[in-house]
Amino acid sequence: MANDQQRLLYLFELPQEDIQKPRGGGSVLFKFENDETPPSVATRVGVSPSVNLPVPERNDVTLQALGTAPSIPKGSAFSFFLASHRRAAKDLCDFFMKTSGAEDLRQVAARVHGKVNETLFIYAISFVILRKKELRSVRLPTMVEVFPSRFVPQEALAKAQLEINRMDPNQTEPVIIDHGLEFSGTHLKPEHRLSYWREDNGINVHHWHWHLIYPPAMGFDRDRKGELFYYMHQQIIARYDIERLCLGLPRVEKLDNWRIPIEDGYFPKLTISNSGRQWGSRQDNTLPKDLRRRDFGEFVDITDMEIWRSRLLDAIHQGFMIDRNGDKVRIRDDVTSGKRGIEILSEALEADAELSVNFPYYGDLHNRGHDILAFSHDPDNAHKEEMGVVGDLGTSLRDPVFFRLHKLVDDLFQEYKETQQPYTESELFLPGVRIEQAGVVRGNEADVLLTGWNKREFEASRGLDFNGKSVILRLTHLDHKPFEYHMQINNDLREAKEVTVRIFLAPKLNGQEKEMDFIEQRILWSEMDKFTVNLKPGKNHVVRSSKESSITNLEELTFKDLENSGPGSTSEQVAFNFCGCGWPQHMLLPRGRPEGMAFQLFFMLTDYAKDKVANPGGVRRCANGVSFCGMQDAKYPDARPMGFPFDRPPAPLLQGLPVSTTADYARLGNAFIHDITIRFLGEKLN
Repeated sequence: MANDQQRLLYLFELPQEDIQKPRGGGSVLFKFENDETPPSVATRVGVSPSVNLPVPERNDVTLQALGTAPSIPKGSAFSFFLASHRRAAKDLCDFFMKTSGAEDLRQVAARVHGKVNETLFIYAISFVILRKKELRSVRLPTMVEVFPSRFVPQEALAKAQLEINRMDPNQTEPVIIDHGLEFSGTHLKPEHRLSYWREDNGINVHHWHWHLIYPPAMGFDRDRKGELFYYMHQQIIARYDIERLCLGLPRVEKLDNWRIPIEDGYFPKLTISNSGRQWGSRQDNTLPKDLRRRDFGEFVDITDMEIWRSRLLDAIHQGFMIDRNGDKVRIRDDVTSGKRGIEILSEALEADAELSVNFPYYGDLHNRGHDILAFSHDPDNAHKEEMGVVGDLGTSLRDPVFFRLHKLVDDLFQEYKETQQPYTESELFLPGVRIEQAGVVRGNEADVLLTGWNKREFEASRGLDFNGKSVILRLTHLDHKPFEYHMQINNDLREAKEVTVRIFLAPKLNGQEKEMDFIEQRILWSEMDKFTVNLKPGKNHVVRSSKESSITNLEELTFKDLENSGPGSTSEQVAFNFCGCGWPQHMLLPRGRPEGMAFQLFFMLTDYAKDKVANPGGVRRCANGVSFCGMQDAKYPDARPMGFPFDRPPAPLLQGLPVSTTADYARLGNAFIHDITIRFLGEKLN
């Protein structure tokens, strides 16, 4: 128990229970100095703790020292979109950041546990672990086990508890909770056909983890944070639209009119805490209203949202924003120094009050949009209802309205991108290298990829106390058979050439089963991978596994994984939490269709000498998740705009000929487009 991982791991277990209740299956006890723990608390199902974690008296842990952190009631929802909750989070994170080392943090955090909101506590501990250099070997357990009630309905958890109450006390076999495939609703409503995607545990954990690394108003400004906010969410919307096309549904419509009812409601069937307090539900055809929640100090008018959007559009088309001194701040992406325009625009749109060029003027469109939607069922607290899931970072993607809001946000970013100069032929072309052939191989079959249902197990009893008994969540999720990219590349130069390989995927046909032109397909291109390769003179055969994708996360680590790990100090462990941010590997591919669905892969080679970014020596380049999450304590490792070459509309001509489809980019020797098929097998995948 001497390593940092073990010192801190059990702070995440049973977050809503007394800290002096044994953890680790009853074997681990936080032993408070000068505090007699009642026997009923100190044991679980007759198991006496074998490991005591001492918690000495701490004069520095007082309610006054925690600032506004205790202001959020325990057992209630915590929302980083609410300004008052962000202040509370900053106060608690600042307090924890003053600790020195894992042991000091463990002692302080154990004393704070129970004094603040449970979700806030987990957020702050996670935030500090990610940022303290001395804690780089510590990994975070999956949020599915920390807060299982956010991933499966209360009804399923209650049934498990009832089964445990009736079972033989000597039984050691765990109780199994199977969840899926209908999730939160039946298929009577079209939107419910996508519940498996929106409610996927990996996607929601990714969103929580990303915002943990790139939070607004927390005093941390990471390299290209604003551009990453744009790009990561744009890619989520692209993948969601692709999934809709797989199911024959239209692409999501932006929420650009706040004065008409929201057609689709959402009933999460989840609870926030052990108290059984439920997340708010939104009826079909709910009309958004001015927000008047005095309990959170939140007041925002629908008119504010309209004014902020109008001002942002003005700035986009005028080519500049107005700072607090009344001076013009140019926004353009072809800059040689300073921030790109997309970065400046994003900081004002998200918005980060500390970084926004003019927060009072351009407002808080994204965060307040989440707030209005999260309380649309009870905007004035007349019914004393809890917020909806769209107000929480770890659950917001479950609600269809999240995607309508972010389509509005992305529409503003795309409006800006369309004002930028198209890439020139010299910016797109890489002379001397040619892609002769490229495609995918799965087993012995080329250009056919397979998806279907798979299952993953988690311990619900790590986050909720089922009388000390083991309860396993068996979650159904989309998955795919692993595959490889194969590329035949010629290097016509006399010396080796280091290049960046960029791979994107998009559907070939639109909702009307017509082949898409460049403009229609442009914002559907989903990044699949990005990596560097050194091409020797002559022919090169490049092979890359789908498991090595630059956008995806390694498999989420459970409590059991971390308990069984040794002392963490390897380079992989040091960077895991940061690099562990990423799109879930099991959701790398869209589902396709049972009969097969036509997709296109786009490959492009660019000059690594122009792509590379100077970073301090010894910085580890993450193998996973870097495209969406960047690198720890380093600059984003790609100098080009995120999404290149699809972040801008094309020039009218390329090599003297019109550009009408993406295939026209493949006239360049360093680009290649290839048709593939994705087939959905359902439960026959394994």
